[in-house]
Amino acid sequence: MSIRQQKIETEGEPMEKNVNMTITDGEAFFAHELSVNFNPMQFILDFKCVTPRVDPRSKESIVLNMKHNVIMVDPFHAKRIATLLGDMVKRYEKDFGKIERPKALERFEKNAQKAQPASTVESSGKKSGKEAKIKGGKKASAPSYLG
Repeated sequence: MSIRQQKIETEGEPMEKNVNMTITDGEAFFAHELSVNFNPMQFILDFKCVTPRVDPRSKESIVLNMKHNVIMVDPFHAKRIATLLGDMVKRYEKDFGKIERPKALERFEKNAQKAQPASTVESSGKKSGKEAKIKGGKKASAPSYLG
């Protein structure tokens, strides 16, 4: 907690007043996934971190740990964030080169497509190979926390 001195002028006479301010630093957070929703008054940004865990007690199923941080902003600020992020990506690419899809993810998606039985999966024609159509019109995709 910090105390800050602030000068306030009342009827021409300066007056000092203490203002108590508490600053809480958030913890560092790596997001694998982002969900964005909105309503008429705000945008909701839900940043998620999904990590698999090894739990010897659970021999029959995979254990996933999910943390998430939700940020809500009004539409004006959501637009400002989008502009700022776009500008920063342009600066990053100018300094470090074009951002491309990781090769490891492309290989994973190709292997996942090959592993699908040919009789139940039809290619959706997408270049990324991330989604495939299963008979009946349903879509199958790689887990989103992988990219």
